[in-house]
Amino acid sequence: MTKKVSSESLIEDLVRDFPSTVKVFTRHKLPCIACGEPLWGTVGENAARYSADLEMLLKDLQAEMDGA
Repeated sequence: MTKKVSSESLIEDLVRDFPSTVKVFTRHKLPCIACGEPLWGTVGENAARYSADLEMLLKDLQAEMDGA
């Protein structure tokens, strides 16, 4: 069973366990580790910090993880 993402999920864990999620963060205009700009903390914290739509971000992350 695939891991479930939540607003409390740590970005560093998601990127380590599901490297393809980097493109989801990029698509939602969040800086990403692969881009050379570190991004730490929870999905929820960073969605708020970068004014991303948390619900859509979580949906897209989960879809990417489910397909990984």
